[in-house]
Amino acid sequence: MNYQQTAAEIVKKVGGKQNISHLEHCSTRLRFTLNDDSKVDIKELEQIDGVMGVRQNVQCQVIIGNEVVEVYDEVLKVIGDIPASNGPGNKPKQKLSSLVMDFIISIFQPLIPAIAGGGILKSMLLLISMFGWIDPASQTYQILDLIGGAPLYFLPILVAMTTANKLKVNSLVAVSAVGALILPSMTTLISEGTSLFSIGVPNVAYASQVFPAILCILLYAQMEKLFTKYSPKAIRIFFVPMMSLLITVPITLLVLGPIGITVGQGFANVILFLFNQFGWVATAALAAFLPFMVVTGMHKAMIPYAVTSISEMGRELLYLPASLAHNLAESGACFAVAVKSKDKRLKSTALSAGISALFGITEPALYGVTILHKKVLYSVMLGSLIGGAFIGIMAVEAFALVGPGLASITMFASPENTLNLVYAFVTLGISFVVSFVAVLFIWKEEAVESEKQAFAENISGSTNFYSPIEGEVIPLAEVNDEVFSTKLVGEGIAIIPEIGELHAPADGTITMLFETHHAIGMKMRNGAEVLFHIGLETVQLEGKYFTPHVKEGDIVKAGDRLVSFDIKAIANAGYDPTVIAVVTNKELFKINQTITHEKANQNQTVMTVAQIGE
Repeated sequence: MNYQQTAAEIVKKVGGKQNISHLEHCSTRLRFTLNDDSKVDIKELEQIDGVMGVRQNVQCQVIIGNEVVEVYDEVLKVIGDIPASNGPGNKPKQKLSSLVMDFIISIFQPLIPAIAGGGILKSMLLLISMFGWIDPASQTYQILDLIGGAPLYFLPILVAMTTANKLKVNSLVAVSAVGALILPSMTTLISEGTSLFSIGVPNVAYASQVFPAILCILLYAQMEKLFTKYSPKAIRIFFVPMMSLLITVPITLLVLGPIGITVGQGFANVILFLFNQFGWVATAALAAFLPFMVVTGMHKAMIPYAVTSISEMGRELLYLPASLAHNLAESGACFAVAVKSKDKRLKSTALSAGISALFGITEPALYGVTILHKKVLYSVMLGSLIGGAFIGIMAVEAFALVGPGLASITMFASPENTLNLVYAFVTLGISFVVSFVAVLFIWKEEAVESEKQAFAENISGSTNFYSPIEGEVIPLAEVNDEVFSTKLVGEGIAIIPEIGELHAPADGTITMLFETHHAIGMKMRNGAEVLFHIGLETVQLEGKYFTPHVKEGDIVKAGDRLVSFDIKAIANAGYDPTVIAVVTNKELFKINQTITHEKANQNQTVMTVAQIGE
């Protein structure tokens, strides 16, 4: 990969230097905060050499993989210092849920390297001591153990920094405010019982806590802005921080701190409750569902819980164990694809992605291999499910917050249960082997080539795709579901229905009908595989308000009624009734939408579907 060329093209396709207000990177992605998201050319970005995929929600995320640091450095050279004028400007107003998720990610994502480094150091020390190579009572061990424990002990300070950076307030004063909470003298006063303005200060230990620090800095940010606005400029340099500290710290000690502690404990207790209620089933289900969570970014919502669990209890027993099963399943599947594939590019991608997943980084595997091949995805889910079930049954616990993999396996070393690490190794092997074998048996690359050849014999030109339902046709990008709007499932259209009847858009065969009847699949005569999805999240209705008129295997003609549904009842139940129609084997077809933001009836062509090359 030519890093300089890749970086230059990426900057150009995200709208240029002037469109970038902030840039950061994680282990596999460049994360752009842009002034105008509409300037991003996603299709062109995905064609750049070295770019594995693009996801755009709160941030524009360009997925690079293992070489993200090199590309990031070159992008910095291209954009230089981002001008101060590159502020938010007239950026469209974001949804509250998106703003909250962006806030959470911005605070917790930067914490992971420090927490992971310290946690792995402690777990390695524990493992070494278990083999008798170092005496736990020795001063060397104690010093190294304290070094490993420092990130968790000073977690409130780290949170103060990331929160202050996100809120764009003085990070040093913010750290001072939170630092006051964990001063040894302050801790002693609180533990012995003290009062402030004749009000008793709750006996709370703030070391290793997350939410008290967040609440403290949220208040501090408001104080800083308030006093900056009204303070005379001549005394602002000391008056603003003095008054901000004077108000923020006492209120935190008396009110916000205890609230934050309660929130943190409640967070951990909810997960413990779920685990106690569902046990290994919860771990197995989470592991199997993780491919979809990572692709859509939903797994980021687990970070606050994992950080809180590690800081509160010193261990985590759901997300990280499930992640170990999933990560190794991704690795096993990719290695099997590398062994079986005859495509040199796919073989190379799968091998590289398999190695990354083996060490805990799955995004290259997901975006480069798994989601592009259904049967590989099914194999990963199977390996994750079985591995997740085993690690859940054995109640394996993680003691460090890092991507679980071969290199970080010591994160499962337990001071109380030596078998904890052994079971983690067994999980590693189970997930890897199951997904590897599954891919070898069910994934057939040659089927794609033969399918293309068969299609070529049957297609003489574009096939008209008539409107499957009456209503307003809109682009997929406007659908309020990232899985569809980012075209992860396929290419096609969405329709806001006016009549609750779904009809066949062309001649074909019904290939699948969900038990809940909200989704149906058909194969058109030209080989295009179409998925219809009636409403968003409507699987939760469990079939209520849906009536199917066909069954799997039925041959249908264009216009035949497939499913009837009650639009009003679905909407009243709180669900979006938008109907999605996508071609899932989009890599074989060229799809052209012919109607946008217009009402369509069954006799109108809403898009054409033709084999690539026609």
